[in-house]
Amino acid sequence: MAAQLKTLLEAAYEQVCPVPPVAGAVSAVRRRAAGVLADWRVCPHLVEDALLVVSELVTNAIVHARPPAVLRLSWLGDESGGTLRIEVTDTGPKVPAPRSLGGVDPDEHGRGEAIVRALATRHGMRAHLGQVSRWADLVAP
Repeated sequence: MAAQLKTLLEAAYEQVCPVPPVAGAVSAVRRRAAGVLADWRVCPHLVEDALLVVSELVTNAIVHARPPAVLRLSWLGDESGGTLRIEVTDTGPKVPAPRSLGGVDPDEHGRGEAIVRALATRHGMRAHLGQVSRWADLVAP
């Protein structure tokens, strides 16, 4: 009976946010995600990690994939704990364009996947119907 009551009290939420392929999109999407997580009353510790994961996955989609891209946040839980899924779906890799690495600090690039791996309880990638989704689950205590 207690398990059924807990299940009834748990709330499932989902929010979808388009990711515009423009400069400044990462910070705009991050602000929107912060507002959504605040509305859902996700614990502050999890929010900090979640916003970093959002930034990394959205940046990856903007830099390495073709538009359009979409961020999907899903929360299953309550104020005492739960699981947050962060998923960014795009239409696959861009055709590599020749570019100069002049002026690019290698210490500032290429660490997104390691950051996501370090913060997520589970993470992965899947291809489906001409799209690629990268996701990460963060579990609140």
